[in-house]
Amino acid sequence: MRVEHIYRYPVKGLSAEALEEVSLAPGECLPHDRRFALAQGDAPFDPAAPVWMRKTHFACLAANARLVKLHTAYDPKTGHLVIRKPDGDSLAADIRTPEGRAEVEAYMTDFMAEEARGRLRLVDAPGYNFTDIPQKSVSIISLASLAALERAAGMRLHRLRFRANIYVSGGVEWGDFDLMGREIQLGQARLRVWKRIVRCPATEVNLDTAERDARPPRTLFEHFGHADLGVQAEVLEGGRVSVGDALERLDPA
Repeated sequence: MRVEHIYRYPVKGLSAEALEEVSLAPGECLPHDRRFALAQGDAPFDPAAPVWMRKTHFACLAANARLVKLHTAYDPKTGHLVIRKPDGDSLAADIRTPEGRAEVEAYMTDFMAEEARGRLRLVDAPGYNFTDIPQKSVSIISLASLAALERAAGMRLHRLRFRANIYVSGGVEWGDFDLMGREIQLGQARLRVWKRIVRCPATEVNLDTAERDARPPRTLFEHFGHADLGVQAEVLEGGRVSVGDALERLDPA
């Protein structure tokens, strides 16, 4: 299998950033992946004592389809976050400063309107990632499996509906499930595949229209007997991964 796309999602629920290469570290997510989140006003998340919480405590596509209308860009070197609306209106803020974070919170609370449960808070915590599972992992999707789902659904489903970090070509459909419990070489890094990814309502949202125009979890279950697409892998040995690198199983079948 071959790496075709690499993505990170700096703010949970907001747009993807494509990467040509990335350096993975043992036991970590992609650098800056889900580093920030927009906590709902009633969310009990405490940045000083972070514990994993369900996605509904934060702005997320499963509950807030309108988020796909935004295009965001984050520069970790400068701390600048840019948010653009479809009408061309935009905000650029230095989220290393209290003033910049307050600007983002006000902007996003206004954008979320009735879906904001009080004023949103832009939150982060050292060493913490706002992923949908408590464990730090790298998510991988086989494009062959996605193609099988598209055929079953009778429509094109953009890969970014599924918000994975790594998309790979080659192999047979659902062949990534055969990697469960196995070690893989991904570029210069070594990982262990440990979990299949159960898909959620976030995948229903059309990235162009913000309408819920498909039911991937239901389609998966009706046609394949499960609601899974993609796998989670733990980084065992760090290293650089680039578009074009191979994904190879290391241990015997």
